[in-house]
Amino acid sequence: MKQFPDSPHAPAETRGWPPISVVMPVLNEERHLREAVDQVLAQSYPGEIELVLAVGPSQDRTQEVADAIAAADPRVTVVPNPTGRTPNALNAAIAASRNGIVARVDGHAMLPSDYLRVAVETLEQTGADNVGGIMAAEGVTPFEQAVACAMTSKIGVGAAAFHVGGTAGPADTVYLGVFRRSALDRVGGYDEHFQRAQDWEMNHRIRESGGLVWFQPRMRVSYRPRPDVKALAKQYFHYGRWRRVVSRTHEGTINLRYLAPPAAVLAMLLGLVVAPFLPLALIVPGGYAVAIVAGSVLTGGGLSAGAMLRLPIVYATMHCSWGWGFLTSPKKLARPPKS
Repeated sequence: MKQFPDSPHAPAETRGWPPISVVMPVLNEERHLREAVDQVLAQSYPGEIELVLAVGPSQDRTQEVADAIAAADPRVTVVPNPTGRTPNALNAAIAASRNGIVARVDGHAMLPSDYLRVAVETLEQTGADNVGGIMAAEGVTPFEQAVACAMTSKIGVGAAAFHVGGTAGPADTVYLGVFRRSALDRVGGYDEHFQRAQDWEMNHRIRESGGLVWFQPRMRVSYRPRPDVKALAKQYFHYGRWRRVVSRTHEGTINLRYLAPPAAVLAMLLGLVVAPFLPLALIVPGGYAVAIVAGSVLTGGGLSAGAMLRLPIVYATMHCSWGWGFLTSPKKLARPPKS
């Protein structure tokens, strides 16, 4: 974890609106980077904005695109992220930024034009240390549309407000996040041990230190889902794997919602193993299949026929991959004790 310097040279507030530092981890984002940057710099925010891009070792022209953007606009700075890992990139960008409010944005995020304005208003109204909104999944292909439906459904992702929506209020975690720098300094920023789940983990530390994390549904960010089963399975496998690492690091942070997928995977595996000797055991995997199809019918209204046909596969992939990742998460991934 990093300590970030104070900001004695931060620009003065513009008409009462504090200057904001936007930090963006970037890796293999040649296709989307210019659009993502344009959406940040075109915000309808009255105060000053700086943007720090932390660029990893990409396999496309991301570095060249980032350098060209920075050369053309003095508001943009590029810093290296040799590891290519997201928490390292975020810490590097935060350390290179200068303002008292820090907004995390992804290299393919599509922000509404009032995103930063709403964030600052919410910070001031609530006194929160971090505010964030909805991860609004939007698909283009039938498969992506099915994933978007599942990612905004309680059947797919549980009751987390940043997925399914809800009323404004305190939350365990939020999507992306707009932070007070003082809170980042207080907790030491992102823990670079966590390849995934680093947002949830840091928000936990903010809350444990007495800070407030606030969900603001007006902060709605469009998100592009994974394009195929393989990519979706990999994503959710690592979500489950690293969520268990978080639970081992911070005792008491697991509840029934997180235990449901691994319990379902274990039950179905047991049913399949026992079935040759006790055919009635097939009721478990069979019952799950029926429940997923029924859930797809209930939640898939408005989807095209192609997306609807894919929805049960998407639900099963998300549940089983997350559960298997949680079950097989090796103890060697545990965070090393502090020296």
